[in-house]
Amino acid sequence: MGLQTRKVQRVVTPQEVMEGAGVRLRRSIATRELDYVDPFLLLDHFGSDNPEDYVRGFPMHPHRGIETVTYMLRGFVEHKDSIGNAGRIGPGDVQWMTSGRGIMHEEMPQPGPGGMAGFQLWVNLPARLKMTQPRYQEVPSARIPEVKRGDGTRVRVIAGEVDGVTGAVTEIAAAPAYLDGYLPAGVTFSQPVPRGHAAFAYVFEGEGAFGVGEDDQGTSAVSPTLLILGDGDVVTVRAAAKPVRFLLVSGKPLHEPIARYGPFVMNTREEIQQALDDLRNGTFVR
Repeated sequence: MGLQTRKVQRVVTPQEVMEGAGVRLRRSIATRELDYVDPFLLLDHFGSDNPEDYVRGFPMHPHRGIETVTYMLRGFVEHKDSIGNAGRIGPGDVQWMTSGRGIMHEEMPQPGPGGMAGFQLWVNLPARLKMTQPRYQEVPSARIPEVKRGDGTRVRVIAGEVDGVTGAVTEIAAAPAYLDGYLPAGVTFSQPVPRGHAAFAYVFEGEGAFGVGEDDQGTSAVSPTLLILGDGDVVTVRAAAKPVRFLLVSGKPLHEPIARYGPFVMNTREEIQQALDDLRNGTFVR
């Protein structure tokens, strides 16, 4: 029995939304069309050459029960939080924040040369870790390994493993892979994904075929598009007549009930009510 190719199950067009104090985003997970890809709760793609689209940012706001992953392509985000962290992430940097039992934080985008662009992904925490101690893994671009193949393929390994190279972010409950891949025109790339893990690709530059099988057929996608991949052992991508750049993200589903209220994601409505009570009572951040 050979390896089974993960075929594209669903093609999702990102929706334009306004978030924070007035930030324009393209959202492809956490919409009416696609609520959730267990364990992934939200995927936002931000990018603009016009500062008016993002400078109002995300003033101080709470999170509980999730992890937020911010990956920058261009520009900067200045951040600070209720447990004393503050800093600035820029092109190629990643911030993987585990909100656990509760954190208040602020993210204020700043323009750089070529405007501002990046992604935010929310990853659910299992019930046993929902009320854990908050923590940050802030990874500068220089610490993110890049795999380069002879055919011109380049893959930044934020989490997971490619060609024996392990990503910069580790010790995450969902055992995720988070890859930023670039393929020159006509080039093919295959990546193993553990069977049973959820997986999606997000095309953000160019065009390619995803879920390419032994029949040499795949699903064509042009930027910006989200592709939900079915189960199997390996994901194969082939660039079209021009290069393609995409995120490939996978993780272990939790198969747990979800109660969601804005920035809080817990397992029951009672736990959501407790988060709101804690916020009102001043006991949210300890």
